[in-house]
Amino acid sequence: MGCFFSKRRKIEKELRAASEEERPKQYSWDQREKVTEEPRVDPKDYMFSGLKDETVGRLPGKVAGQQFLIQDCENCNIYIFDHSATITIDDCVNCIIFLGPVKGSVFFRNCRDCKCTLACQQFRVRDCRKLEVFLCCATQPIIESSTNIKFGCFQWYYPELAFQFKDAGLSIFNNIWSNIHDFTPVSGELNWSLLPENAVVQDYVPLPTTEELKTVRVSTEANRSIVPISHGQRQKTSDESCLVVLFAGDYSIANARKLIDEMVGKGFFLVQTKEVSMKAEDAQRVFREKASDFLPLLNKGPVIALEFNGDGSVEGCHLIVNKIFNGTKMFVSERKETASGDVDSFYNFAEIRMGI
Repeated sequence: MGCFFSKRRKIEKELRAASEEERPKQYSWDQREKVTEEPRVDPKDYMFSGLKDETVGRLPGKVAGQQFLIQDCENCNIYIFDHSATITIDDCVNCIIFLGPVKGSVFFRNCRDCKCTLACQQFRVRDCRKLEVFLCCATQPIIESSTNIKFGCFQWYYPELAFQFKDAGLSIFNNIWSNIHDFTPVSGELNWSLLPENAVVQDYVPLPTTEELKTVRVSTEANRSIVPISHGQRQKTSDESCLVVLFAGDYSIANARKLIDEMVGKGFFLVQTKEVSMKAEDAQRVFREKASDFLPLLNKGPVIALEFNGDGSVEGCHLIVNKIFNGTKMFVSERKETASGDVDSFYNFAEIRMGI
């Protein structure tokens, strides 16, 4: 009996061992939950092509940093209420186009009779004619083999726009919309010009009329524009300019906006704005004898600089700063006769620092 059961146990043990060899081994990584693959991007969701007499667009959150293509559209109203990576517009005729912040480039090719409002890092136009563009651009806008291109300063608002600028890595204060470079100038002719300063953006790029796009709460009022509306390269009205530098802090953007509103309300012009990081040697060049007062503040982040123009702008700015921003650290040009020098030294430095 003992011998029989011993043999039986031995046979059962061998059978179990053989069964385990046939079964695939289980490893720890086999027990992990499988990662769900992200849905594939369908290019058709990021393209308007071959449209005619239509109003189309994308609501906030629907582009979310993807590339976008607009091509072969005629008599269309197109609104991209979101940030994107790059946007190319090819072969479009008589279209109205709004583009939310673009992290990279916006490139128009072979387009004509279009009216646009857009914000981007780089702006290029090639083989186009008769475009009217309200622009925010961090680098020098470029046109090539194009004629009758007109530029104005970006002017637009909706609640999500400020966050979209951040998502696109753009500063609302870095906008050299009027500093145009023409790669193919023609002697005696000007291929580009600036729109009248009193141009009303809504007369060029009206608000959308479809029920879907009307859900975006858009305003084109100048005092609500996300991007400060600047005078740009237009001729200055006065020989007196004032430079104001606001140092990084919890309320630096809000303070800059408040100061702009106050100065413009007093009749002064906002010429240009910049947001840029500074080093000690930069501060010495710009702030001169006051540099030591501001060096500790540079480590907190980029500074915001504002240039105002107009008779009495230096004194007027000092009065506003002392009245409204008491306790807030900022640099203001102190003397009329050196204000222009302060302004020039800062913006020359900023252009070098930003590679403009």
